[in-house]
Amino acid sequence: MVVQRLDIHRRDRGERALVTLSGAIGPATAPLLRAVLEQCLRDGMTAIDVDLATVGSCDVQGLDVFLRASDRADRVHSRVRLRHPCAQIARLLTVTDSVSLLGDPPAGERQGEGDRIGGPALLEGIRLRRLTREQAEGMSEDIADLAVEPATGLFAHADRQRDAFLDRLAAGARRPGFALLVAETTVLVGCAFGFPVGPGDRSERGLQESVQRLTGCARFMLLTQTVAHHHAQHRAIGRRLQQRLLADRHAALGAVLLHPADRTGQSAFESWGWRNCGQMVGLPGLGAPCLLVLFRESGPVPALRVDRPGRA
Repeated sequence: MVVQRLDIHRRDRGERALVTLSGAIGPATAPLLRAVLEQCLRDGMTAIDVDLATVGSCDVQGLDVFLRASDRADRVHSRVRLRHPCAQIARLLTVTDSVSLLGDPPAGERQGEGDRIGGPALLEGIRLRRLTREQAEGMSEDIADLAVEPATGLFAHADRQRDAFLDRLAAGARRPGFALLVAETTVLVGCAFGFPVGPGDRSERGLQESVQRLTGCARFMLLTQTVAHHHAQHRAIGRRLQQRLLADRHAALGAVLLHPADRTGQSAFESWGWRNCGQMVGLPGLGAPCLLVLFRESGPVPALRVDRPGRA
């Protein structure tokens, strides 16, 4: 049984309170949230902003806490507003006709400002959010829905793809330094995840040495999945996810391995600015996959030691 946890931090600025939450809102944690919001009102706060950027889920009991606090705030000429809800909470607000809780964005939170995880919208209402391992596990089915879209007559094939995707996600989540980002509006529109590789990583020694020989970078981020094909801005979303993942793990370089026959995947990564270094031979158990690399935009971009795709 998973025990729910909700961390709450309150910061006051004059008569305005910012309540930052992290965790899950449900039967075990809703009473604590209710107590904090009620205390804000007793303290005479005229505006209570609740930051949900790192909240993975909220049930109807948690929603009831917000609605009751909003009603009480209205009676004393105050207001409660929710900021940066995840896709699940946004859907809950929509189906219960509670989107009024979102209100208008506070001053200073305009499109393009604060380009950070958990911050305001990045691309026409799209924002990025980093998930913890626990949150990634809880949202794995939703993420798999995004990654695998069954076609008519190919449901068995889609099921195999889904199982393979979930296996990659679970295996990646066990690696040290694992990081997963999602892009979302009111629904998920993209995701990217991976883990760092360095000289001391015995399981990826052959890959690490090959990448270092080609690029001069001894440490890099190995991306095991990027999905951003369900939105009109999929190219911009994919590139932003990848660049943010590198920045989040302070990696100057990203690397990805694709099957040589995966022309669609290679084209997608090349459209995001990745460079195809050709097939990598001699990697244990991997055959000869194609290696693609991407340098972080804010860092140096050294010249690769190959001029065109070939065999590395």
